[in-house]
Amino acid sequence: MKRLTTKEKEIMDMLWKNGPMFVREMVALYPDPKPHFNTVSTQVRILKNCGYIRHKAFGNSYRYYPAVTEAEYGRKSIAGLIKNYFDDSYMSVVSAFVKDKKISVDELKDLIDQIEKG
Repeated sequence: MKRLTTKEKEIMDMLWKNGPMFVREMVALYPDPKPHFNTVSTQVRILKNCGYIRHKAFGNSYRYYPAVTEAEYGRKSIAGLIKNYFDDSYMSVVSAFVKDKKISVDELKDLIDQIEKG
């Protein structure tokens, strides 16, 4: 799953928050100055081709909806980050957090307790 660009993520956030939408509805949600309809339509088409969104036809128009949940995207993004930057080692990630003092030893022990409890 490819990583979303900033503009693609904006569109996905709209769909995750608001549900199915037409491109014109997406454009209306942008602050001024609003992007051109064709610009948003192109981004939507890219997301559709990548499998992030699907559509349902309404006459000669399409209403788009997310094909992946925000949580699914988050999990796959984290997995890709770990694969690409930590040699696919979750232990390396946790170790880096401990070394950078992003997680304390006590927090790590609590996490282990939670895992053991299921």
